[in-house]
Amino acid sequence: MKLVTTLLAGAALLTGVGAFAQEAAIRKSLAERIPQLQNIDEVVATPMKGLYEVRVGTDVFYTDATGSYLIQGELIDTKARRNLTEDRINKLTAIDFNALPTADAFTIVRGNGKRKIAVFEDPNCGYCKRFEKDLQNIDNVTVYLYLYPILSPDSAEKSRNIWCSKDRAKEWEDHMLRDKVTPSASCDTAAIQRNLALGRKHKITGTPTIIFQDGTRVPGAISSQEVEKRLNAITASK
Repeated sequence: MKLVTTLLAGAALLTGVGAFAQEAAIRKSLAERIPQLQNIDEVVATPMKGLYEVRVGTDVFYTDATGSYLIQGELIDTKARRNLTEDRINKLTAIDFNALPTADAFTIVRGNGKRKIAVFEDPNCGYCKRFEKDLQNIDNVTVYLYLYPILSPDSAEKSRNIWCSKDRAKEWEDHMLRDKVTPSASCDTAAIQRNLALGRKHKITGTPTIIFQDGTRVPGAISSQEVEKRLNAITASK
């Protein structure tokens, strides 16, 4: 028995060494051939034999065992009917909802407010305006609204006026839903600068970006039905 255990341990060690050498070979090959892949964060085997995932930040690629070929696309598990690439990116881009600095957002509460989402939006964003209209159909939700002025030169000014107003939620909805001009105002806007830094940290590059309590995020406007579906799924999982 002791001999068998020793042999198994030796085999596991060799497997580990082999995997390390494989990863090193892939890293070396891709770095030499593709300048953008000089700093690979992770190389791991996929469920598909001979195919390896190459991760750079939150970007995912696939390659063969020698790094001779590179695939940029999605890996689908046809048996489980799952998009493995999408699952992986969702995990990589997940944000700890409870760690969000809610003091840098203003809240819009509907109904009992028990369900929660966070949204990064620019006051000049047309898709955000469409999303805000759909969001009117969602009840029993608290929306943490992070002003995220990245689209136009005057986005910062509009965000400042809304942030510095006496009733941020009202001014926001007047602007986004009714095209009313927010009166000029001034105050400490450090929170907006922190929002921009937070967005850069998490690579939020477009608006709206919606973050749910389970950490998943959706870049772009989605329908109220899709929001409701995701909120219900989170509630059911608790």
